[in-house]
Amino acid sequence: MENREGSRTTLIIPCSGIDKVHGLIGREATYMVTDDLASEKTATLCLALLVKGDADAVASVQSHTCITVDGCAKACAQKNVELAGGRVAKAIQVAEAFRDFRGAKPGTATALTDEGWTITREIAKNIVCETALLHEQEGAAL
Repeated sequence: MENREGSRTTLIIPCSGIDKVHGLIGREATYMVTDDLASEKTATLCLALLVKGDADAVASVQSHTCITVDGCAKACAQKNVELAGGRVAKAIQVAEAFRDFRGAKPGTATALTDEGWTITREIAKNIVCETALLHEQEGAAL
């Protein structure tokens, strides 16, 4: 995957985390980045396809720099990218963001509160910053 300028696209891969608010936050932060904040430099793919061994998903993580976004310390997204032979340039843990939001009530596994959206935006900003750093490094390496 290359973007319009011909530079490499960074894959942002969130955990599935379907039954936890941390998973929802990670997915929503990923979509904020890939759909709006850095759509020209990023893309995402379904973790389930990677876990299943889908050839296209495996090839994508093997040929692109990846940032994983995991809701919990199990780090399913990070582990599965690595198992598929991908390179995780940055592993982000949603739970770590809560250090700056002690006592926050982010919502449920299906709906975020205003506090949850605030945390989501902070994680998305972090992903955008990490993506920019990776693109700078890749440019310097060329």
